[in-house]
Amino acid sequence: MTTTVPDSGQDERSAEAARHAEARRLADKMWSYCDVLRDAGVSAIDYVEQLTYLLFLKMADERAKLPVSLGGGRILPEGISWEALKKLTGAALEEAYREALTELGKEKGILGTVFRKAQNRVQEPALLRKLIVDLMDNETWGRQGTDVKGDAYEQLLARSATDVKSGAGQYFTPRPLINAIVDCVRPTPGDTIIDPACGTGGFLLAANDYIRKHHTDLTPGQRHRLTHGEAFLGTELVDGTARLAAMNMLLHGMCQADGESPIETEDALANYPTVRASLVLANPPFGKKSAITVIGLDGKATRDDVAYERQDFWQTTTNKQLNFVQHIARLMAIPGRAAVVLPDNVLFEGGAGEGIRRALLKEYDVHTLLRLPTGIFYAGGVKANVLFFDRKPASEEPWTKNLWVYDFRTGQHFTLKQNPLRREHLQDFVDVYLPGESPDARVETERFRKFTYDELVARDKCNLDIFWLKDPSLEDADALQPPEIIAQEIVDDLQAALNEFAAIAEALQNRAVSGDSGGPSPDEAR
Repeated sequence: MTTTVPDSGQDERSAEAARHAEARRLADKMWSYCDVLRDAGVSAIDYVEQLTYLLFLKMADERAKLPVSLGGGRILPEGISWEALKKLTGAALEEAYREALTELGKEKGILGTVFRKAQNRVQEPALLRKLIVDLMDNETWGRQGTDVKGDAYEQLLARSATDVKSGAGQYFTPRPLINAIVDCVRPTPGDTIIDPACGTGGFLLAANDYIRKHHTDLTPGQRHRLTHGEAFLGTELVDGTARLAAMNMLLHGMCQADGESPIETEDALANYPTVRASLVLANPPFGKKSAITVIGLDGKATRDDVAYERQDFWQTTTNKQLNFVQHIARLMAIPGRAAVVLPDNVLFEGGAGEGIRRALLKEYDVHTLLRLPTGIFYAGGVKANVLFFDRKPASEEPWTKNLWVYDFRTGQHFTLKQNPLRREHLQDFVDVYLPGESPDARVETERFRKFTYDELVARDKCNLDIFWLKDPSLEDADALQPPEIIAQEIVDDLQAALNEFAAIAEALQNRAVSGDSGGPSPDEAR
């Protein structure tokens, strides 16, 4: 007689497949009304925002009906309830809903973050009632696990990112890239993980997923940190995006509906860090425009409508990306580590850029640079990199010994639709990165090279825009990419050039206003 031994791995895979299927069903159902509202003038990202309000209200109603022993309790202030909204129609529904959003926006904690400056953009009461009664009320959200609810919401955000006209994609970092970065830095339950430009929270969610998969023996204290908004913190300047991030984290079980918000809605550059991060993961906004003035250690300042002092910065500049590099450096604990997505100009820009790079190389261990290909971001014309660096105790000697550069750009051709980036495309980088091991154990490959500190600081302007490979398609006609990919790359290059010219024009305009008649340096004009 043969005894059949249950395959626990197969059971786990089946359960995961069922969760994915249910998440897809929920996402499809919630997305089904998007086209209807788009015809009524509601963009895709606005639609997700409206669903966020309704989803929170419905979940709060379900929680209020549970006994306290099962985690039940009222979250919403008196006078606001899901049941009351369900009974209304027409102008009465629209007015009551608008008043509810206004009152909820005055609350503190995560409730206030989700509803801060909330507005009803569904101007047709009949459509609003359809969303409430036909869409949201027909689901019991409390019975869905955090994996299902969170994954469904994340799918909604991913779909809204493809809405080019709304610009939603600028807040959405490609998930395969995020996952590869997180696999390299290996978050732990003891980390305090901060994203100072968190967008919809993709980095924080990926870090949470990694910890849950690789640390199954959590202590009660660790579990509390991971589920009560203590281990994962984010800052986002835009109210609408901050609410999406907060809701995303709530649905993934990373904070509590009646607790403090893990997302701060403010300008991250405006204040000194109050909490230090053992791990920073970030993709700061691209674009050089800055509406504020930084006063650095050099005592210089550029006058503008709004000014603040950050005397902990190495250099004075109105370049947002350079300021984010300085902010992240100061945000890190000792010891601490960071992985930051940065545009090319941060690597080669002269003036303040050179000073910041030299200071970073000396005071921090800048150990890895990943050069990214074009065609992977929703925003066009983006040429970016991922810089990995660690903070160590003060030292007389430079902390950076070697910078390892991985060229994932040359010869790589991606598009968002025909040839999208997948996680396996980055596996070779993760393998040679040697997560958890000393960089001293790394081995050079065709795409992975080591550059010493002395070599780096000897380069003109301490330029870190380093490349050595040749694109095979430039030498071999048989290696040419399909026409649609070539066309998209041309568009991306032109967009990147326009972005640089816009930055030069802005710099010239700022100098004209401040009375400085000097033109941009060759590096600034690059």
